[in-house]
Amino acid sequence: MRSQDARSLSSEAQEALRRKAVHAVLSGKTRVECAGIFDVTRQTVDKWVNRYLQYGEQSLQAKPRGRPEKSTLGPKQLGIVLGAIEDKCPDQLKLPFYLWTREAIQQFVARRFGIDRSLWTIGRWLTVWGFTPQKPRRRAFEQKSEEVRRWLRIEHPRLVARAKREKARIYWGDEMGLRSDHAAGRSYSRRGHTPVIPGTGKRFRCNMISAVANRGELCFMVFKTGFSAPVMVKFLKRLILHRGRQRVYFIIDQHPVHKSVIVTRFFEHHADHIERIYLPSYSPELNPDEFLNQDVKSNSVGRNRPRSQEEMIKSVRRYLHSRQRQPKIVQRYFHADSVRYAAL
Repeated sequence: MRSQDARSLSSEAQEALRRKAVHAVLSGKTRVECAGIFDVTRQTVDKWVNRYLQYGEQSLQAKPRGRPEKSTLGPKQLGIVLGAIEDKCPDQLKLPFYLWTREAIQQFVARRFGIDRSLWTIGRWLTVWGFTPQKPRRRAFEQKSEEVRRWLRIEHPRLVARAKREKARIYWGDEMGLRSDHAAGRSYSRRGHTPVIPGTGKRFRCNMISAVANRGELCFMVFKTGFSAPVMVKFLKRLILHRGRQRVYFIIDQHPVHKSVIVTRFFEHHADHIERIYLPSYSPELNPDEFLNQDVKSNSVGRNRPRSQEEMIKSVRRYLHSRQRQPKIVQRYFHADSVRYAAL
């Protein structure tokens, strides 16, 4: 008959077994004999006896099983932990972490309250609290929150009102560089064998400048040279030509080229057709055109293998032309939380 594993016994039965085994050893039986009598290993008997000799009778008592019904954090402690996760980064609290991970929260709770819990327990807490792992957005230290609030509450609503009165169109513009070695997405492969994608060892790049409107319009220009004032002026001429007699409010960041003498003179000479408006400094998350940039990088460049600069430029232009024919997708760039204000 197969013996029953002692671990399957109830807590009370395990406690009784421990007491009997220790009592037998203290009565003169060897630990090997006790292991045979009570159907456990000699190492287990050693552990019970040593624990009894070191800590006494209480070390043999049964302990509660399963997860604790209530969190060991009190309401005040819980508020401190949640406030730290939502309002600060771990390194601001002198923790050796950049992001809030289970390990970071584990150390914070241990340091602050002297409560040591496993990573699995921390993970269960986070689930109960409604936290999920997410890719964070970057925000520059130089960004001024006052300027951002003023833009969202005052300047942009005022601009929208002006555009309605003048029947003008608001465009958000941006530019970016594209590299041939940019990769996006994942590829299935056997576990432990990283997939290898063949491609040219030569690196080449191109640049693009674009403008989007919340009604789904998209204008773009792809070019080989670096981004400069003459390139910017060329794009602005195309944008004016595209809108015809309708006036354009062109919202851009404060890139040095955007503030250059040549570009400034162009806006002055064409003030009846186009006006330049600056976004708050270091605030790319307020620009819907950033989502077009990410779209192009991920779905045009990142998932293709161009063999030359010309092939890369053709691929990017073909992709952007397809987006021009899909205004509903362009409108979705304005659905993200950070730029939803621009959809109005």
